[in-house]
Amino acid sequence: MAIVARKEQEYKIKAIGELKENFSSSPDFIFADYRGLTVEQITNLRRQLRGKEARFKVVKNNFARIAFEELKAPDVSPYFVGPTAVAIAPRDSNEVAKLLLDFTREAPALKIKGGLVGNMVYDAPKIEAFSKLPGRLELISMLMSVMNGPARNLAAALNDVPARLVRTFKAVADKKAGDA
Repeated sequence: MAIVARKEQEYKIKAIGELKENFSSSPDFIFADYRGLTVEQITNLRRQLRGKEARFKVVKNNFARIAFEELKAPDVSPYFVGPTAVAIAPRDSNEVAKLLLDFTREAPALKIKGGLVGNMVYDAPKIEAFSKLPGRLELISMLMSVMNGPARNLAAALNDVPARLVRTFKAVADKKAGDA
């Protein structure tokens, strides 16, 4: 029996290299099953994701699995079963997760499989819980509000002392003018 040597096909190596390049530019990914979506719905979803600086890429499961393995990412191979698309979130993955889950309400054919956020692998329920957390910008504004509170109170207290003094002088002056 002859052993057939498998020759590496150039287009496959190139496709995996492109996926690695796409995946290495982002720390967070959300995996979804897009089966049943119309072209119009996918186009609409991609347009919404572009507003969040994210991309929605349909991938070949084997190529994506190999690309993640070569990038030394945690094992996400269980999510590469059936038709798979990857939402690549370079910045605020929380907002991307919210957008995807909102989109599943209007297009139930889209199914969230799970995600890779940083180095943590999340299943679908964890992605849904993650989407309910405040986003990065919301957290920064909350922090700034908390940090600004004591300074605002101090400024008001310091401003109140001269104002009270002026009101006291005004009251004394009004009283003397009334007596005269």
